[in-house]
Formats: sequence, C-alpha cells, structure tokens
Amino acid sequence: MQIESIHHVSLNVTDLERSKRFYSEILGLEEIERPPFDFPGAWFAAGVAQHVHLIVHHGATFRGHKGIDTRENHFAIRVASYSATVEFLRGKGYREAGDELDLKSMRLQPHATAGFPQIYILDPDRHVIEINAAALS
Repeated sequence: MQIESIHHVSLNVTDLERSKRFYSEILGLEEIERPPFDFPGAWFAAGVAQHVHLIVHHGATFRGHKGIDTRENHFAIRVASYSATVEFLRGKGYREAGDELDLKSMRLQPHATAGFPQIYILDPDRHVIEINAAALS
C-alpha cells in the first residue's frame, strides 16, 4: 500500500447549520458538492485534495462539555501566517484568557515543543482543532 495523502476528516455534528457557519466563517473552508446520502451533512474543501465531512448522526459520541485539550483527538490545518490568524480569530471574538469551556477560547503556543507555532480552538460541538504555521510570523 502506498498512501498518497489524507483524503478527509469526518466529524459528527449536532446542528448542521451552526457547524456550516463555523467551518466557512471561522476556518474559511469552501463548501463543496456532497453526494445525495440519506442522512444530513456537508462537505468542505480543506486544501488541494483534502476535505472535512460533517455528518449529523444521532447515535454519535461527543467529547461532552470539555474545554481545549491538545492531547485529545484533533485535526490540524496549516495556515500561511500565525500572527495574521491570531488577529483574525481575535476579530471574530476569540480570546486567550478566561474560561476554557467558552467556545470562543483559544490556546496559543507560539513556541510549541512541536517546532512550529500552534493555535487550538473548539468547533461548536467541541471538536479540538489545531491551527499551525511553518514559522512564527
């Protein structure tokens, strides 16, 4: 087997319209055509050939009422500018201080052990999302 790339990440959501707004307005992903499945959902382009698939599934398991935990399951997206992304998120109401259970909380790690700067946020269903850049800008 020769893997070419990750094709998609699939996430269960409770409120499809709320999640679609988050993935388009906060992450800036473009919604793309989705096959006519017999269950609600939405697909978003997340790079050249990668997708994020949102699925409404009433039997799904969620993280519950948890804050940001960088060691929990998450997916990461790469951005061109760390500092521009931090400012964009601040403009959307995200903040570093305060209650980590707040959906507008963000954890900044400009000098992360991983070797590249990281930002962690939650989506409306509390899925952890890492946003990183190649270098601190």
